[in-house]
Order: sequence, then structure tokens, then C-alpha cells
Amino acid sequence: MPLIDNGVYVAGHRIDDPTSLDETYRLMDEHHGMAWIGLYRPSPEEIRSVAAEFDLHPLAVEDTMLGHQRSKLERYGSTLFAVLRPARYVDREETVEFGELHLFVGPDFVVTVRHAESPDLMKVRKRMEAAPDLLTQGPESVLYAILDQVVDEYEPVIAGLENDIDEIEDTLFDMDAGPGLSERIYNLSREVINFQRAVGPLVKMLEGLQRGSEKYGVDLELQRSLRDVLDHTLLIVERVGSFRAILDNALTVHATIVTRRQTDQGIQQNEEVKKISSWAAILFTPTLIASIYGMNFTNMPELQWKFGYPFALALMLVFGGGLYLVFKRRRWL
Repeated sequence: MPLIDNGVYVAGHRIDDPTSLDETYRLMDEHHGMAWIGLYRPSPEEIRSVAAEFDLHPLAVEDTMLGHQRSKLERYGSTLFAVLRPARYVDREETVEFGELHLFVGPDFVVTVRHAESPDLMKVRKRMEAAPDLLTQGPESVLYAILDQVVDEYEPVIAGLENDIDEIEDTLFDMDAGPGLSERIYNLSREVINFQRAVGPLVKMLEGLQRGSEKYGVDLELQRSLRDVLDHTLLIVERVGSFRAILDNALTVHATIVTRRQTDQGIQQNEEVKKISSWAAILFTPTLIASIYGMNFTNMPELQWKFGYPFALALMLVFGGGLYLVFKRRRWL
């Protein structure tokens, strides 16, 4: 069912659980209360019903119907429209999964439209219903609680990314680390960038809410709570920025290590080729001399020479030894 939870609140307390949008509108008018409507992947007709009842801006309604929006905060008259990108980390796949949450916050209503499982808004609702003093601050208090929940759910993502980055740093100088490490670093860096894009806009959004707090009469304690969420968000943004820098450096270092290893392997192979070539040349000399004197032609004066055999052996040793010394001096051997 698209209508996940629906409540009408008066003086911070839930007075009824309407089962339809029409009943919610009626109870609001009767008790002059605040409606908190939670929708999960609603149909266009349900979005149009809410839009007509609360006079939502057509552009914001269009964004909600289309989905796939960036994080942002916009004000249309007395209504705030916010898009949040909650996230969760899938450690097995080393990916960050993003949800999408749209919020309409007016003078006496809050409408949440979720396009994914995250965040856990039931937890937010229970927290607010257990703190009626906070809930009496109106829709702005609900907006604060949802922002706080979204930012809190970023912490497991940070922990997951940090753990995988530590693993990469541990294996960076491992001789057994193959080319797959570069791919892992690149993929994780891409996830960090996407996470950075989701979290980064929250800073300006929260700063904007703080600037408008006095103008719209937001309670002082609620302003302080929003400032606390902002501080938390700034810390997350800084950590994500450091993750990106670490991964960029890790990719550069790994590329350097791979290049150096390939160069070392090339040098080693070159040295082996030199040694093989040197010994081949040394062994070729006696083979050549033996081949010549093994042809057994009749008119070969050395064949009848008394010292021909020792001369041939001496010739082999002299040329072989001479080549050995030459290659040794040139450090081929």
C-alpha cells in the first residue's frame, strides 16, 4: 500500500489514525491539527490529491512524480520542498545504494514520499511521538527529525567505505596484488564520488534552514538541533573528501608500483637475455672451429700438421676465454 502511515497530531499528541487521505483532510479541519502523511511510491492520483489539498507548487509535484532528483531544498510560498538522498552501504559488493525521499513541509502538514526502503521513517515517527514537546514545534520539528535520521544513516556508509579503504591500503604494497586492485580502487572511488554528491548539498540546505529560522519563527532549541545536524553533516563531508583524496593517491601509488615492477621485470629479462647471448657466443666459437676442421677436405694443411690438434684446442680456449673476459667486463656475465 502506498499509504504507509498517516496521523493527525494536536499539541504534540496523535489523536487519530485515518485510513485514507480524505479522512486525514477532514480530521485536520475538525481539530485544527497537523497531518503527517507517509507515502511509499504513491500513484499519480494520490500525489495529485495531496497537491490539491495542500496547494503544492506544480513544479515540486512534477519533480515528485518524475523522481530521480538531486538533493535540494526549495521554498514555494509557505511550503518547503526538500529532496534527500538516503544511502546504505552494501559491503559484499562494495557499493553505495541510494534512495530518494521527497518532503513537503507546510504550516500544518508534512508529506513524505519515499521511492526506496531507506530511510526508516517509522523510527522517526516513533521518536517524535515519544517526545510531544518536540512535536509541538510543528512541521519544522518533523523536518529536523527526518534530516537527523538521514544523516545518522550515513554513518554505516562511512564505516563501510573506511573499512574497505583500510583493506586497500594494507594490500597496496603486497607483491601478490594483481591488476584487479586498480579496478577495486577505481570502483570504490566512484562510489565515494556518488556519495559525496548526495551528502554535499545537505550543507547548503541546512545553512539555508538556519538563515530562515528567525524569519519563520522556528524555536530556538530546534535551531540548535538543526545546527547539530549541520555540524554532523560537515564532518561527514570532510571524511568523504579525505576518502576521495586517499583513493586518488592509492590509485597513483599502485600505478607507480605496477610500472616499477614491469620495469624491473623488463630489466631482469634483459639481463637474462644478455647472459644467454654471452654464453651462446662463447660456445659458438669452439663449435665454429671444430666445424671447420671437421670438414675433412684433402687440401687442408693443418690436417697433416703435428701440432694441429693442440693448436685447435688452444684456439678454442683462447677465443672462448677472450669472449668471456669481454662479456664479464661489460657486466653481461
